[in-house]
Amino acid sequence: MNRQVRSGGRRGDPADTPDPRRWKALWVTLATGFMSLLDVTIVAVALPSMQRDLGASASSVQWVVSGYALAFALVLVPAGRLGDAMGRRRIFLCALAAFVLCSAAAGAAPTITWLVVARLAQGACAGCLAPQNSALIQQMFRGAERGRAFGLFGAVVGVSSAVGPITGGLILALAHGTQGWRWIFYVNVPVGALALLLGLRLLPRVAPGRRERLDLPGVALLGVGVLALMLPLVFAESGGLGRLWWLFPLGLALLVCFACWEGRVAARDGQPLLDPRLLTGTRGYALGTALGALYFVGFSGVWLVFALFFQNGLGYAPLRSGLAVTPFAIGSAVAAVVSGRLVERLGRLLTVCGLVAVVAGLGATALILHSAPAGVLTWLAAPALFIGGLGSGCVISPNVTMTLRDVPVRMAGAAGGALQTGQRLGGAVGTAALPGLFYTVLGSTAEDYRAAVSLSVGFALVAMLASLTVAVLDWRRDHHERPPSRAPGPSGGPGRRHPGDEPTHSNGGTSGREIGRGTCPDAGRG
Repeated sequence: MNRQVRSGGRRGDPADTPDPRRWKALWVTLATGFMSLLDVTIVAVALPSMQRDLGASASSVQWVVSGYALAFALVLVPAGRLGDAMGRRRIFLCALAAFVLCSAAAGAAPTITWLVVARLAQGACAGCLAPQNSALIQQMFRGAERGRAFGLFGAVVGVSSAVGPITGGLILALAHGTQGWRWIFYVNVPVGALALLLGLRLLPRVAPGRRERLDLPGVALLGVGVLALMLPLVFAESGGLGRLWWLFPLGLALLVCFACWEGRVAARDGQPLLDPRLLTGTRGYALGTALGALYFVGFSGVWLVFALFFQNGLGYAPLRSGLAVTPFAIGSAVAAVVSGRLVERLGRLLTVCGLVAVVAGLGATALILHSAPAGVLTWLAAPALFIGGLGSGCVISPNVTMTLRDVPVRMAGAAGGALQTGQRLGGAVGTAALPGLFYTVLGSTAEDYRAAVSLSVGFALVAMLASLTVAVLDWRRDHHERPPSRAPGPSGGPGRRHPGDEPTHSNGGTSGREIGRGTCPDAGRG
C-alpha cells in the first residue's frame, strides 16, 4: 500500500521527488544541533561566577557540566529509536520546545539545585535532538547530496566543541556583572524559538506509519549500563574513580546483557532498541563507531587541558584563552565542509589522512607549548593548531557519513544515537582522564604547567593513534572488498548504494539490501 508523503512524491514512485525545501530544513536542524552540542562546553568558563553567585560548592557546580553530558548520553539511543518509530519531525520539535524551556529555567535558577535539575532536563532534551539530526539527513538526502549534508553536520559536531570556550568567554565579556553567566542559557531562548518556528514550516512531513512497541527491557539495560560507566567519570574530580571503580565492571556486564537481550529480540523477529545486525551485518558501522569513540577520548578532553594551561598557567582571560585555540576551529570548519564533497571519492582514506594531520598538528602543538617563549607561544602554535583542525574536519564528518551510509533509513535514528553515544562515552573518558593527568603532573613537578599540558596532549594523541589504527584497518578492508565493476557514484567516486536509494517496487516496498526481513515498510518515516 502506497503512502502519500506530503513533502515529496509517493514512496512507491521510482522517481521519488526530493523535498525542494530540504536544504533550508537542514540548516534548521544544524543550527539546533550546534546549539545543543555547544552547551556541553560553553558553561565551563562560567563555573567560577556561578559558584560565587549561587553560593555553591565546587562539587555541586561541577554537575552543571557533568549532569548535562550524563543526561545527554543516556537518552541518545532510546530517543533515536523513538524517532524511528513515532516520527523524527515530531520528536525533534517536541524536544526543541522542551530544550528552550529548560534553557530559560536554567538562566532563571535561584539556587544551585534548581540549576542542576534544569541542566539535567536540558541535557535529556539535547539527547533527544541529536539522533534526529543524522536521521533526518538520511531521510531527506540521497547520493552525493547526502555526503555534503553530512559534511555540514560533521562541521557542526566538530566546531561546536572547539568554539564553546570562546563563545562562553565572549558572552561573559559582553554581559557585565556577577549575573552575566545567566545569558549563557538565555541566549538559547530566541535562537531555539526561531528554529522551532522554522522547523514547523520546513521539516518534512510523512504520513503516519505502523506504531511499534518500544523495547523497554533494552532501554533499562542500556541506560543503567551507560550510567554505571559514566558516573565514576562524572565524579572523577571528587575521587569518583577510586570510590566507584566497581561500577565499571557492573556497567560492562549490563551492556553485555543488553547485547544478548537485543540478539534474542531480533532472533524472535521483534523490534530491538538497537538491532545487533547493525554491528554484524552493516558494512563499516562497528569500526566507524569504535573509531568515533576513540577519537573523542582525545578530541573532547584536549580543550579542557588547553583552557587550564592558558588560564591558570599563563593567566589568560577566558576570551583570550578561547581565541588561542581558534585556528583549530577554523581549520575544522573549512575541512568539514570540503570533506563532505570528497568522502564518496576517497572513502576511508580521507579519514586516515585526516587522523595523520591531527596527530601531526597536535603533536607539534604539544612541543611548542612545552618549549616556546611565552610571548610568542600562541602565534607559533597557531599554524600547528590549524593543521590539526584541517585533519579533524576530515575525521568527524566523513566518519559519520561512512558509518551511517549503509544503515537502513528505518533504523537511522537508533544507529545515529548509538554512534553519538560512543562519542559521548569517549568524550566522558577524555574529559575525566586528561585534566586528571594534567593535575597529577602539576603536583609531581612543582606546578610545571608546560610539562602538564604536553604530557596531557600526548595522552590524547595515544587515543587518536588508536583511532588511526582502526581507520587503517577499515580502509584496507574496504579497499580489498570493493567490487571491481562498481560504477562511479554521483560525485565521481565509488558508487556505494545508500539504504533508501534502492529502487522501489510498485507496492511501496524496497528491493535493495535490508537488515532483517528484507523489506522496509517504514523506511521513509519522518
